[in-house]
Amino acid sequence: MKRTNDLIVGLVVIGAVVSTTLSIAWVKQSDLGRTQRDVTAHFRDVGNTRVGNAVVVRGVVGGRIQAIELAPGGWVNVRLKLDPSVRLPSDPVVLLNESSLFGDWQATVVERSALPADAKVRAEVAEASSEPGMLPGTSLPGIGELTAVAGQIAGDVATVATRFGTAFDDVAARELHESIRNVSDLSSTLKNVANAHASDLDSLSRQLQRTVVTLDRAASSVELTAKRVDSAATSDDARRLIDNFSVASLELRHTATQIRALSSRLQTTEAKIDDVLTAGDSVLTKINRGQGTLGLLLNDPTMYRRTDSVLTELRALVSDLRNNPKKYISVRLF
Repeated sequence: MKRTNDLIVGLVVIGAVVSTTLSIAWVKQSDLGRTQRDVTAHFRDVGNTRVGNAVVVRGVVGGRIQAIELAPGGWVNVRLKLDPSVRLPSDPVVLLNESSLFGDWQATVVERSALPADAKVRAEVAEASSEPGMLPGTSLPGIGELTAVAGQIAGDVATVATRFGTAFDDVAARELHESIRNVSDLSSTLKNVANAHASDLDSLSRQLQRTVVTLDRAASSVELTAKRVDSAATSDDARRLIDNFSVASLELRHTATQIRALSSRLQTTEAKIDDVLTAGDSVLTKINRGQGTLGLLLNDPTMYRRTDSVLTELRALVSDLRNNPKKYISVRLF
């Protein structure tokens, strides 16, 4: 009876130990009885990642995080245990991110080309690539960080909305309404102007079309003339025409020589005329100033008045002579 009790106690103890071991293995996500391979990733920060978190490759769980260790230089090495059947991408990168809203994290293995378009993430991956034999990695922002950023953005939006509400009062609304009405009036005016000048635009278009047709005809005429000139370039008429052009060129050269000589003579004559005009201007200036006899005669009013009185007396003398000739002329006959 005693042995039976000891056997039962021993079996219970063994069962408890086995159950405890299996529970611990399950909690640590241990894979018993399967051969796995180790891969180490290099990080600056692993966030809230814990041992036992899943390793996801192409959306499928392909292993677990085995260990997290601090490394020299402010780095963190994370050892991953992967199934032998898992094939990593050609240029693998490990991203640590939250897998649920309850704070669970996972390690996602992706190609470098599939990294998010985030300068900070790409810079951390490039920095972690300097460690040979390890996969570069980085951690993405968690739900808490995103929520904090979203809260900050919401606060900024609320502040902007408050300022906008303060600035956009009834006066601003009336001004905006007035501006919209002015734009509507301007649009109506532009429409009327466009309708009024539509016929002018049509007329201009027709004139432009006729001009293009005329230019086309002129180009055809020029092309035909060029062909005729080209065909006539070797004829006798062309030679005579060239000879005439040569003679005309000589005559033009002779004429140019004569014109050049005439221009020299004109320059000399112009210089003489300038001298005469200068002398005349000097004489007129002296006359205008009252210098000389002619200047005194033209500028002295006393001379004018005396001359006028002399003429008056001369008229009186002529009139008296005409009326009384005997007074001035006496004829005696012997």
